[in-house]
Amino acid sequence: MQQHPAVPGFELDTQVVGAFPLVNQILKRLRFDDILRKHLPPPDPRALLPTQSALGFLLRNLVLARGPLYKLGEWAQEGVPALMGLEPEQVRLLNDDRVGRALDRLFDADRQALLTDLVVFMVREFDVGLEEFHNDSTSITLQGKYTHATGERVRGKPTLRAALGHNKDHRPDLKQILWILTLSADGSVPVHFKVADGNTEDSTTHVETWSALRQLVGSSDFLYVADSKLCTRGNLKHIHGQGGRFITVLPRTWKEDTLFKDWIQNNTPQWDEVARKPHPRLKDGPPDIFCAVPSPNPDADGFRVIWYKSSHKMERDAEARGNALQTATRALTEIRAKLEGPRPRWRTQTSVAQAVEKILAKGGADRWLDYEVVAFDKPTYHQETRGRPGTKTRWRRRLKTRFQLTWMLRQDRLDYDARCDGLFPLITNTTLSPQEILDIYKSKQPLVERQHHLLKAVQSGVPVFLHSSSRIEALFFLHFVALLVNALLERQVRRAMADRGIKSLPLYPEERECRAPSAERILETFGSLQRHLLCKDGAVVQRFDPELTPLHRKILGLAGLSGTAFANC
Repeated sequence: MQQHPAVPGFELDTQVVGAFPLVNQILKRLRFDDILRKHLPPPDPRALLPTQSALGFLLRNLVLARGPLYKLGEWAQEGVPALMGLEPEQVRLLNDDRVGRALDRLFDADRQALLTDLVVFMVREFDVGLEEFHNDSTSITLQGKYTHATGERVRGKPTLRAALGHNKDHRPDLKQILWILTLSADGSVPVHFKVADGNTEDSTTHVETWSALRQLVGSSDFLYVADSKLCTRGNLKHIHGQGGRFITVLPRTWKEDTLFKDWIQNNTPQWDEVARKPHPRLKDGPPDIFCAVPSPNPDADGFRVIWYKSSHKMERDAEARGNALQTATRALTEIRAKLEGPRPRWRTQTSVAQAVEKILAKGGADRWLDYEVVAFDKPTYHQETRGRPGTKTRWRRRLKTRFQLTWMLRQDRLDYDARCDGLFPLITNTTLSPQEILDIYKSKQPLVERQHHLLKAVQSGVPVFLHSSSRIEALFFLHFVALLVNALLERQVRRAMADRGIKSLPLYPEERECRAPSAERILETFGSLQRHLLCKDGAVVQRFDPELTPLHRKILGLAGLSGTAFANC
């Protein structure tokens, strides 16, 4: 509440409206409050702030503000209580301790049943297709030692085990947990997630995820798409044996990969062009041309293996190989110069070889370069006595072991790999055409990575600073719901644009056009909207509702709302 500068005795109450009406519309259609209330434990009569209100407020914060827990109270002071799911007197009660206790209550709930009810109702309410799913996982980095995150049971329930592992955020020094997300191909809407122990092997999670999807769909009649971690004999046989369909990447470790690459050394495949896609970086650059050919070597279990060749990947593979060789050669030249210097740092032939192998392995050039380290004795001469040398000075000859480094290209391997440039294999048990298989994997699978980006960067899900593993699990349940809200809003607006023939919206800076509006851009457009109440002696004299621009009204129409959603809020 602030004093009006021009009219003494009056006060002007300014509060943020922002994009709350858009988010609340999605939550209302999801019946999130009702479903949450159904699954939460009985309320604690001592609690001043109901658990449901605290969790609903935190969810809105994840969608719109992504602030740390200790700043939730400050953020609540800026907004309209009713739009945040709060009563006016509840705003002052918000702090990180109360929100943390609300997360404890959510952990105690049957979150699996809560997730199932929420997703089932969402699919029916928004008519989300369940014919095709895309799965991927990513690491969630934790800040701290997390000595208590050992998987111990909390209030009768197992918790997460934080562990060091292959950190996809490039922080191997920090512990992590694993986030597994599955999207429907219909609008990239999240339909399933799980948070697993930090050292969980990705390949072991797919059977459980696929079984959960089968329960959601009610049958095995859907397509399951994932990266190469899906491709184990056990996973593929299980899905195929249960009547399911899959598309995934054939790993390099499978013998089918080596067999095809050996075969093309002396054979020329009959490549068929299946797609042309725009240049990934240059607007007017040459298109990426994809060709396909069925593998001449059948899979051991009878699944189809389709090999693809990308023109841009051919260039990238050749460039990467050339860069690796150039970097390795430069580093080897430096080592050789030091070996020829007066005081080389390596004293043994083994230490020189270890230094060379480290350089070759780091850049991946060990496949294309051979080296040899030869030891030889180099004579040196030293005076027997001190002083200026003269005609009578006697010299002592000593032999010092030195090393010579040479290397050479493995031309046979270079030629072999050059014939394999641009290749990648997909394996499936479907009858889809090579073009359809490529489009499904290349066009839609990266959308899961985009959701990971939203979780980590936009929703500030990484790094995690909470110390309680049970609260971390509950928080990431709300992160999933926040991703769901974003995806549904984005899907609704894009579909309405397509139905009305609207090709773009001026959402970028300087009113530049955006052909595929993201939920983040849409919500940011409404972020500065405020409402003002002119008060005197505690009574509202006049209300000033947010002033909506034509762009605001256009987006609201696409989202199924009218301008009245921002009136009397």
